[in-house]
Amino acid sequence: MSAFRRPGVLARRYPAIALAFAATAVAIVPLTASAATTTTTTASTSASAALVKASASHGAAAKKSAVAKKDAAAKTVAKSTKSTAKVEKATAASVSTAAVSTSPYAGVSYAELEPTGTDGSQQTFTASSEQWANATAIIEASKDLNLSAYAAVIAVATAMQESSLRNLTTATNADSLGLFQQRPSMGWGTASELTDPTYAAKAFLRELPSDYESMDLASAAQSVQRSFDGSLYAQWESQAAHMVYSIANA
Repeated sequence: MSAFRRPGVLARRYPAIALAFAATAVAIVPLTASAATTTTTTASTSASAALVKASASHGAAAKKSAVAKKDAAAKTVAKSTKSTAKVEKATAASVSTAAVSTSPYAGVSYAELEPTGTDGSQQTFTASSEQWANATAIIEASKDLNLSAYAAVIAVATAMQESSLRNLTTATNADSLGLFQQRPSMGWGTASELTDPTYAAKAFLRELPSDYESMDLASAAQSVQRSFDGSLYAQWESQAAHMVYSIANA
């Protein structure tokens, strides 16, 4: 049998050659394993890099989406705020218009308050809070009866002459009472009614002639009061117009 088919014999006859073959085999195995490990490590590194890249890309996309949502929310809030402001403005305008429509004397001018002009010298005084309150009661009474602002001026001027715009609760000149010195004995009402500024004012205003707007103030007032000297009412027209104007346009 040939020596090449009997490794044992070969090893015995040529020990150096056998050792060389063994060393070669041992060397090949580690190298192969190392190459495989390197390949695995490279693949793992590549996979990790891809994962990191994907994660970073996802994070950027999420951040971009969050910013977009935040911007959209901010725009919605701004739009809502603007819309609310418009509604509030429209409501305020509506309320303001309603207030004007329910105040018939608002914006009244002095030409409307003194349509026939003043007659003779005018008297003035500084009104107290009581006098302002009584003038206001007369004006409100005129509004309630749907009369013009000039009717209120006539009534206020008349009360200035009769009582200095003070509610007289103690009878003077026989049984005369209240702002207009109206007399219970003459059918104007009871004492308690005539000392109610609103009642007294309406009692006076209801007696104005239908054409009072074309009459001078003294004539209109005297047609109701029938006093000793009706011309005295005229001296308070400017003061009465001023008070009505101030109250109506307050």
